[in-house]
Amino acid sequence: MTSTEEPAVSGRPRHRPLVAILSGAGISADSGIPDYRGRAQRWGRPRAEPGGGLWRRDPDAEKLVTYDVYMADPEIRRRSWRMRQESPAFRARPNAAHEAVAALARSGTPVRVITQNVDGLHQLAGLPERKVLELHGTARAVTCTRCHARSSMEEALERVAAGDPDPACLVCGGILKSATVMFGERLDPQVLGTALGVAKAAEVFVAVGTTLQVQPAASLAGVAAEHGAQLIIVNAQPTPYDAPPATAGRCPQAAEVIREPIGTALPRLLERFG
Repeated sequence: MTSTEEPAVSGRPRHRPLVAILSGAGISADSGIPDYRGRAQRWGRPRAEPGGGLWRRDPDAEKLVTYDVYMADPEIRRRSWRMRQESPAFRARPNAAHEAVAALARSGTPVRVITQNVDGLHQLAGLPERKVLELHGTARAVTCTRCHARSSMEEALERVAAGDPDPACLVCGGILKSATVMFGERLDPQVLGTALGVAKAAEVFVAVGTTLQVQPAASLAGVAAEHGAQLIIVNAQPTPYDAPPATAGRCPQAAEVIREPIGTALPRLLERFG
């Protein structure tokens, strides 16, 4: 997890910086995955849109991803499995932004992705698992809440489609849930610790598709900047890191803020480091 050097045409080593990318929901919008909080966006300003995010259409839907409610209520679990069946995440394909990140890694530049997303699109684009830190887990696997056995979401959804509305663990009969971090659950401390180490070591830190409001992920941008990284933000909406701090102790300033659409802006940006 360090920067690398390679021979350049002139004979001098070419420095390749460690590039860390913090990705949020915005990077997957072009793949057809909506923001669950339901704020559709135009580039430059937010836009409330009928039929937007799941929680805007159905505020009660937050219960489907709240751990204590999920564990206590079989009907909530049945609704959760129906929601997973209908989720666009399992039909989504990587878009140009995901492909650009994977291409940068293939070029020889050291890349680490820290993602707030659970869709697995970075890996589907070809980025190795070891280079992706999923802060909120993955929707592509399920885990047993009793014995912690892990299996694929695809297998669980096949059981739902076959008529089992709330499939139990095949190992111990316990309650299954997606391998995502639900409300009321802690982030994996090992994943978070590794992400913190990446932020400290990065020479370039790109925050893409995130307003940097949700902690602790948002703080990683500040950690990177404080440790000398060039902080670049690619997002439609303002973040706390966009403007110079008015007083000491406020968020560090981003070196660059890009408001253009992610699908074109991120590939162009990453070409600088390839």
